[in-house]
Amino acid sequence: MNNAKILELPLTAYEEVHGLQKRLVSMRLSGELDDDVVILVEHPPVYTLGKRGGRENIVVSEAFLNEQGISVVQTERGGNITWHGPGQLVAYPIVNLDEAHMGVADFVGSLEQVMIETLDALGVSARSDAVNRGVWVGDAKIGSVGIRVNHGVSFHGLALNVAPDLTFFSWINPCGLSVAMTTAEQELGCKVSMTAARSEMKRAFGALFSGGVVEMTLNELNGYSSALCWSWT
Repeated sequence: MNNAKILELPLTAYEEVHGLQKRLVSMRLSGELDDDVVILVEHPPVYTLGKRGGRENIVVSEAFLNEQGISVVQTERGGNITWHGPGQLVAYPIVNLDEAHMGVADFVGSLEQVMIETLDALGVSARSDAVNRGVWVGDAKIGSVGIRVNHGVSFHGLALNVAPDLTFFSWINPCGLSVAMTTAEQELGCKVSMTAARSEMKRAFGALFSGGVVEMTLNELNGYSSALCWSWT
């Protein structure tokens, strides 16, 4: 695959990062941005819906979610409903698959492998499943994948449960399935550092891209386009 930049963000609202992804896709398509970009981030609690829907898989009332301060956001990615929140490491690869000569199925498999390698480095043995995509520990799901491809450029991505509160998953049928969810902390029975998880995921992405990955700051990203001028709040 191509060279890539890694952009690490702190805890940032889902909608803000979604907007950033779409602008990066436009820049990648126009040639304004030559390299692929991988965003690493955590979000405040939010449920996101894929193209297959998902509101029917919310098992609590809208009033309850409002009381909890959790929004439900419709997206254009594949898949069904999922949750994002603190303790879950999310990666959004903005990748020109046409330039990489890679099909969607192979790319999804590569993202699953990134999660498997990250977990392996943390001490958790995980696997992929050709029928139910994502990453699994036994019969429990620990990582999800959901992408969208716009004229050959991918966005959305993967979500890995490092140390989140699993209570939020009990309020939905994750990915439209009646399935148990797990975390790296739960599997290991001890605290897992999000800093360590980020470091291991960066290493795993470095192995995925032929030219490796180089860390990028937000100022450097803004330097690609005077129209971008993006900052987190």
